[in-house]
Amino acid sequence: MRIRAGFEISYDCPAPTPMLLALSVHPSRRDDLETPDWLRPQPDLPVRQYLDGFGNICSRILAPAGRITLSADFIIRDSGLVDAYAPDAQQIPAHDLSDEVLVYLLGSRYCETDRLSELAWSLFGGVQPGWGRVQAICDWVHEHIVFNYMDARSTRGAFEAYEERKGVCRDYAHLAVALCRCMNIPARYCTGYLGDIGVPLLLPMDFSAWFEAYLGGQWYTFDARNNIPRIGRILMARGRDATDVPLTNAFGPVFLSGFNVVSDVVE
Repeated sequence: MRIRAGFEISYDCPAPTPMLLALSVHPSRRDDLETPDWLRPQPDLPVRQYLDGFGNICSRILAPAGRITLSADFIIRDSGLVDAYAPDAQQIPAHDLSDEVLVYLLGSRYCETDRLSELAWSLFGGVQPGWGRVQAICDWVHEHIVFNYMDARSTRGAFEAYEERKGVCRDYAHLAVALCRCMNIPARYCTGYLGDIGVPLLLPMDFSAWFEAYLGGQWYTFDARNNIPRIGRILMARGRDATDVPLTNAFGPVFLSGFNVVSDVVE
């Protein structure tokens, strides 16, 4: 399968503003690119890239005063397979986890394990550890939160998502990640493209958030928002939560003036 994906995002900047961007395809998918996913600022200006501590490609720019438009347009190959399913994948005891995985058991800015631990154990303590426990968490989060773009809030954490029972894909991911960590299952937040491939077209295209859980010595994709295996995920970045992988991070006031994302199968 070949997928055409990209975006066009515009900001109005009252003054020159440094920006940090996590909008590139993740290094793990670079070999699948048929055409480059170069970030194209308009007006044209220098872009400097580096790998952050989580292995994501980050871009740095100095946006001038006025309007700046960031865009990319690329084609990527995809297996066309749905998310992996491994019902026999086992949970690894916390004391046997490798040092580099252990950080994904800890609480973070939007995944407040200390506030959700009692709830998690009351809900999932009786569920067999392993794949089934992660799926039980996804099932519960999927039913607990009502999706609505109008309810999006950039400051909402997992505990507030639990209390308010509303949000968008990042809220589903944060709550599921936090509950997994409470149950000693390493979990990390993911962001990227997820087009309506193989499912009905229901909402305008946007970037998406899901998560990965560490079972049986490897990472598996889970998606509490959709809660069904999906086709055509294009990973951009991973981290502890959305704090680590904001699409755009402006070091000064900026105002969003345009936003468009595409991810479609190329015939």
